[in-house]
Amino acid sequence: MRTRATVSVGDELPEMARVVTREDVKAYADAGGDQNPLHQDDAFARSLGFPGIIAHGMFTMAHMAAAVVAWAGEPAAVVALSAQFRAPVFMEETIVAGGRVRSIEERPAIAVLETWVRVERDGRTEWPVKKGEARVRLA
Repeated sequence: MRTRATVSVGDELPEMARVVTREDVKAYADAGGDQNPLHQDDAFARSLGFPGIIAHGMFTMAHMAAAVVAWAGEPAAVVALSAQFRAPVFMEETIVAGGRVRSIEERPAIAVLETWVRVERDGRTEWPVKKGEARVRLA
């Protein structure tokens, strides 16, 4: 667990990258019970104007949460997490989660993080597909 003495405003979270695969999206759908055809059926997704199925919004938020937990050092230290869903994520794209310490509250010691998930699309980094905030308790 991070301590107040080791955290400063402006500290960056190590970035966490992963390639989104059909298998990941299927496993997420099965685990969460969200079998929406937008995440399962390419023809259905194309009928809505997408090039194929898209990842669940909560799938990318979970990736953001994993980056926060990795930085925090333990899941129980994360006291709040919120996000705006800004853009779809397509299969075989690389999503990158990250963040930075925006402020620190002293009593109790809480680091307030600006968080995001961005996508690397067509060789360039796109605007965040998720933008959010996390609150992490410090020892």
